[in-house]
Amino acid sequence: MRTQVEETIEVIRPALQADGGDIVLRDVDESSGIVSVELVGACTTCPASDQTMKAGIERIMKDRIDGVTAVVQVS
Repeated sequence: MRTQVEETIEVIRPALQADGGDIVLRDVDESSGIVSVELVGACTTCPASDQTMKAGIERIMKDRIDGVTAVVQVS
């Protein structure tokens, strides 16, 4: 699962970088399906970062990777 998460992040990353941000994978808990990431750069102060996380990153991960139940932001 971790490899699939890493590959999916590489697909998502250019969109975040285009807006001055980025995403860093912190952990993949395969037993619970929770992926922990850190949004960095412009994403840390962006008022839409919560929406980016849930409606964008989490939705894409759930669609592409069986077993992902949630994507959470850590710092």
